[in-house]
Amino acid sequence: MAKINKCSFCGRTEREVNLLIYGMEGYICDDCVKQANEIVKEHQKGKGADTKLKDLPKPKEIKEYLDQYVIGQDAAKIALSVAVYNHYKRLNHRGETDDVELEKSNIIMVGSTGTGKTLLARTIAKMLLVPFSIVDATVLTEAGYVGEDVESLLARLLQAADGDVKLAEKGIVFIDEIDKIARKGDNPSITRDVSGEGVQQGLLKLLEGSVVNVPPQGGRKHPEQQFIQVDTRNILFICGGAFDGIEKRIAQRLNTHVVGFDASRNVAKIDKSNMMQYIAPMDLKSFGLIPEIIGRLPVLTHLEPLNREALRSILTEPKNSIVKQYKKMFEIDGVKLTFEEAVLDYVVDKAIEFSLGARGLRSLIEVIMMKPMFEVPSTGVTEYVVTLDFARQQVENANMSVLKESTEDK
Repeated sequence: MAKINKCSFCGRTEREVNLLIYGMEGYICDDCVKQANEIVKEHQKGKGADTKLKDLPKPKEIKEYLDQYVIGQDAAKIALSVAVYNHYKRLNHRGETDDVELEKSNIIMVGSTGTGKTLLARTIAKMLLVPFSIVDATVLTEAGYVGEDVESLLARLLQAADGDVKLAEKGIVFIDEIDKIARKGDNPSITRDVSGEGVQQGLLKLLEGSVVNVPPQGGRKHPEQQFIQVDTRNILFICGGAFDGIEKRIAQRLNTHVVGFDASRNVAKIDKSNMMQYIAPMDLKSFGLIPEIIGRLPVLTHLEPLNREALRSILTEPKNSIVKQYKKMFEIDGVKLTFEEAVLDYVVDKAIEFSLGARGLRSLIEVIMMKPMFEVPSTGVTEYVVTLDFARQQVENANMSVLKESTEDK
């Protein structure tokens, strides 16, 4: 009689299962593989939730990791590194009997478009031991209007935690474009501002810490929906925004504070090329953030505007630099790609000329490389060199106004 093979775990024969996998000394069916996978996932969830402090990266280690991907912006990196590390410490300290209760320090990062706010958030997410989600404030509206409720921010965090509420309650949320929910004037509006002050009021309960009913799929809430309750007391919120035009408000404040015989001397000390470094909470209030929101974002840091040297470094130095990405794409086709140094300098000059920032570097390189990317894979060549004359010709043939608009929309 022929031997009938059985699953070593559930005992079913190969005729009773869809697939029976053979091992050295036994067998396992496809159903048992699925169940084992679920058990491993649950084990990893618990392991992540109970991470001990000794295993956590120190602030310097976090900053060193950020340095590999983001050029400059030391002040913002240090603020992020300290906040994330303190967040871990606070989670591990929670539950211990002590007279001192540690409170979280939410962060707000201010910097012009293309300085690296979102890149910093995405980079730090790679090394975190807690769930991390990036959400956009521009889609939020007041309850009852077309758009998303503020509670939908936490739905993304739940997804990052694979639905584990306890793990999500230890996570970090990066709210991008926070400046887009600023109220339209410095005084409270007498008309409806469905994507401004009302949204800020809704965010208050999330930032300060409370139990929030979260729609499981995100989006709008409706009475028939089964909500998931999430406690936000231990969720760290990091906000970022360009705050376009806030430099004028900073300049006005600095001028009003310059009084006395040393007025002209004090004005001379102000670096007018980088007004963002003088930002203060009162500037955010005059821009349109309500005082309650500002009070719940105690750590205020800024990102420096990118100068020529920084833009040049961004092209080549980070681990995922633009030039390295294009070289890798050509390498997959068996082609060695080389850029003349003059080409890179030309791209930086154009980015500065059109005020495109770091995002503009990618757009300019894309314009230059479109023709080679179309033609080279079909030619069979093993090496391709991008020359200055070719780059200049490609950029001049492109509609730069369209290029600029497409960059600003990102």
